[in-house]
Amino acid sequence: MFCDNYKSESVIPIPMEGNWICLSEIFEVNGVSHGIGWCPPHQGACKLTLNVKKGIITEALIETVGCSGITQSAVIASEILIGKNLFEALNVHLVCDAINIAMKNAFLQFVYGRTQTAFSHDGLPVGSLKDDLAFDQLSHIGTIVANKNEIPRILQTSEGYILRLSLDNKDQIIGYQYLTLGSLLADIRLGKNIIIDNYIEEYGRYDEGVKFLDPRGGVNNV
Repeated sequence: MFCDNYKSESVIPIPMEGNWICLSEIFEVNGVSHGIGWCPPHQGACKLTLNVKKGIITEALIETVGCSGITQSAVIASEILIGKNLFEALNVHLVCDAINIAMKNAFLQFVYGRTQTAFSHDGLPVGSLKDDLAFDQLSHIGTIVANKNEIPRILQTSEGYILRLSLDNKDQIIGYQYLTLGSLLADIRLGKNIIIDNYIEEYGRYDEGVKFLDPRGGVNNV
C-alpha cells in the first residue's frame, strides 16, 4: 500500500485517523496520543496527552506525580503548548524535564503512527481529553504501598479514597470499601446537601471478608 501524496516505494505509510499517510509535512499530522516522561533524579513523572489537528496542538492533558515543582511546571506548560505545532512544542522548554521528555515521547508516537486514534476517522473533537479524567472519579491514578511485613495497603484508586480493605481467612485482599471522592467534591462545589454515606461504595467481594483493615492504620489495625 502506498500513499497518493508520496510515490517513493521506500517510504512506508503510517495510519492516521483512518487514513494511510506518507508523512512529509507537519500539517499532515492529526490524532490523539500520549507521552510519558520523568525527571533525571527520578523524583517525578508526567503523562502528557495531546490532541493535534493539522499539526497544531489544540488540547493538552498533563498529569503529574512527584515534587511540587512538577505540578507548577505543568500549569505553565499547559499555557505554552496550546496553539503550537508539534515541531515548535518539541523545541520549546516546557519548564520541567519530566514534561520535556513526555513531549519528546508523544512526538514519536505521532510521527510513527502509534496514536490512540490511528484507525479512528476524524479522531477526537477538542474537549475529549477531559473524558480521560473520569469526572466522577479521581483520574486514573493508584497509590498502593507494600512491604514484606504486612498486607499491601491500597490507599487510593481511580474509584476513590480507600476506607477499608476486606480480607479472607488467609489474609488475602478480596475487596475494599471506598469514598467516591470525585463525586463528593463535585457535589460540594454545586452546593448540594452532603450525606457521606451516599458516597461510600464497595468493590470486589467486600461483604465476604472475615477481617477488615484500615489501610492507613498500624500493622495490627484490623
